[in-house]
Amino acid sequence: MTQDRKNTPEDPSRRHFVSSAGTGALLLGLSGIAMSHRVFAAGRSLAGEYPQQDDFAGSILHADTVVADPARLPPPIHRQHSIHHEIELEAREVRAKLDDGTEFVFMTWNGQVPGPMLRVRQDDTVTLTVKSAKTNKRPHNVDMHAILGTGGGAPAVMVYPGQTRREFFKCVYPGAYIYHCAVPNLDEHISRGMYGMILVEPHEGLPRVDREFYIGQNELYTKEPFGSKGLVHFDYTTMAAEDPSYVLFNGAVNALTPNRLGAMQAKRGETARVFMVCGGPNLTSSFHAIGNIWKECWPQGALANAPLRYVQTQSVPPGSCFVGHLDLQVPETIKLVDHALSRVARKGLLAEIAVGGAPNPAVFKALG
Repeated sequence: MTQDRKNTPEDPSRRHFVSSAGTGALLLGLSGIAMSHRVFAAGRSLAGEYPQQDDFAGSILHADTVVADPARLPPPIHRQHSIHHEIELEAREVRAKLDDGTEFVFMTWNGQVPGPMLRVRQDDTVTLTVKSAKTNKRPHNVDMHAILGTGGGAPAVMVYPGQTRREFFKCVYPGAYIYHCAVPNLDEHISRGMYGMILVEPHEGLPRVDREFYIGQNELYTKEPFGSKGLVHFDYTTMAAEDPSYVLFNGAVNALTPNRLGAMQAKRGETARVFMVCGGPNLTSSFHAIGNIWKECWPQGALANAPLRYVQTQSVPPGSCFVGHLDLQVPETIKLVDHALSRVARKGLLAEIAVGGAPNPAVFKALG
């Protein structure tokens, strides 16, 4: 992805994450895929070329992880004029770790879940190049909710393995918007990881914060029960019943925790902004920060509206986004969860922010 921006110093939280996660996901490079106008226009089934079975084998790509680094996102925009962006997304189907001892074949943008966060300003223009890796088995495309055009641009960038297509669009309205694959089996593709966020900052920009994090929630449907070892396989029956085996942040069980790829890092006295995209494809998230309160938040990613204040739990429907601020007044571990808590206790959904610093007994202390 190219976004006409200056490089910024690497954040310590990013260094911590990358050192924990390794380089497997980073070596995948950029990926993207699109759906054919012919298929959309005809409205016909892809049954012959798009089997209702987990048929990945042979030349499928392998990686250690597809977990997106939550601290790896473009910096806030500080300019008063519009520019043009050249952005590239490549779709890659990747076999990678879902849990310790468990692997799954993900569908990704640029080798990560969620796909890269794209950051532009209201009235900017974009040329989007969508590619499909030659090793892919399925067609793909991109429905970008920020686009004013048929299918969110999906028919224009339908690609089969090895193909490339491009489109131009203007970012008319500000907000945080999801993008996702939108082929006929779009529910499977999103469940496997093909979703991300495009942030269109308003003309005046966003409030200043010390840190920003980017995470995505989706559910995964497998034939094998939660906790099974080896390669697990996608299950269309439980997807139709909306009964997932896993609910995940960033594409792995409890991915953003100390025992896995590392918690997000912050310090007492800082402010943090959390961008969350809910891929679904079916479940609404009751997004909650255990041990803190959303001091300000923008439901549906609707940044042109006044924020809600002092919110404990905010619904984030599938196909939508959330932007929220945290005021870090005490050293603590903040657990980011879906307050449908069986998803946390039994289906693998947990992310943590480790807040360091000296105690602040005026705000909190244990009395014994």
